Amino acid sequence: MVIRRGVRSVFITLALYLVSGAAVSYFMFHAQHGARGLDARDTLQGTLREMETELAGLTAERKLWEQRLSLVRDEAVDRDVLEERARDTLGRVHRNDVILMGR
Repeated sequence: MVIRRGVRSVFITLALYLVSGAAVSYFMFHAQHGARGLDARDTLQGTLREMETELAGLTAERKLWEQRLSLVRDEAVDRDVLEERARDTLGRVHRNDVILMGR
């Protein structure tokens, strides 16, 4: 009887350790590989870095366009920019202009 209680006590203790170990393993696995785990966080951080780079490029492009647009506003029209836009729109070329043909 005493031996059975000792064996049973060991098996119960072992079973509790196995169950708790399995539960901890389950949660650790999903903390690493789950939909909101560490791997997903790394992927999202990579995407965020790409988007920040794209945002920086778009911001620079916007500043360029704002600068060019400010040259054509009604208050202060830059004649060179206006002439460039008119020639581009009308397809006209001055006889002294040098034309570079792209591929």
